[in-house]
Amino acid sequence: MLYLVEMDVNIPESWSEEKLQDYITREKACSQGHQKSGKWVYLWRVAGKYSNVSVLDVESPDELHQIISSLPLFPYMDINVKSLCKHPNAIRETMI
Repeated sequence: MLYLVEMDVNIPESWSEEKLQDYITREKACSQGHQKSGKWVYLWRVAGKYSNVSVLDVESPDELHQIISSLPLFPYMDINVKSLCKHPNAIRETMI
């Protein structure tokens, strides 16, 4: 199952630079682990924002939730999820 996931990160202003860097380091390791597994297929930065647009290929909504909620910055995100399916006019079988 393919999902389009939009994540907007809202870092608390009270965080120290050290705390922020710790979260960023852990976030990178976690997201790259999911990318290497093949579950997190695409990851794009939204220009001008601390946001990303991603495509994940998972077996179930539960697996999607497990992956997203494993991110260290998950508690500080506004997340929008859309389920994807092939459009009948698409000329390619899949984007993956």
